[in-house]
Amino acid sequence: MAYWLFKSEPFKWSWQDQKAKGEAGEEWDGIRNYQARNNMREMKIGDKGFFYHSNEGLEVVGIVEICNEIHPDSTTDDERWECVDIKAVCDMPNPVSMMDAKANPALAKMALVTNTRLSVQPVTDEEYLEVRRMGGLDNPPR
Repeated sequence: MAYWLFKSEPFKWSWQDQKAKGEAGEEWDGIRNYQARNNMREMKIGDKGFFYHSNEGLEVVGIVEICNEIHPDSTTDDERWECVDIKAVCDMPNPVSMMDAKANPALAKMALVTNTRLSVQPVTDEEYLEVRRMGGLDNPPR
């Protein structure tokens, strides 16, 4: 299993919007960055990820799961762009802010800290466990 982080501006697509989609989940569409797209190509059904509010909030607010592997992005006819589907798994009891992540030496190499512009990024096992600990999840979905 691998772990990921998905960034979304809450005024465009919020954690509440994601949760409202239920078990069916939703396409993580509109990504037009090759590195982010290539990260999605590595994802497998059942992988977990963080849902991060960017621009407003700047915090990890929930955990998602990949529920459909890579497929063409329905928002474009350009075959270069693909996406996965994700579904909400659980809220982060205590959202983990960018400031808190930057202040934690255990997260110094996390892409969230070092590559703040990348919208879909990998998360190591250790980073996943540390962020969920910071967020108050003692028994995180794995």
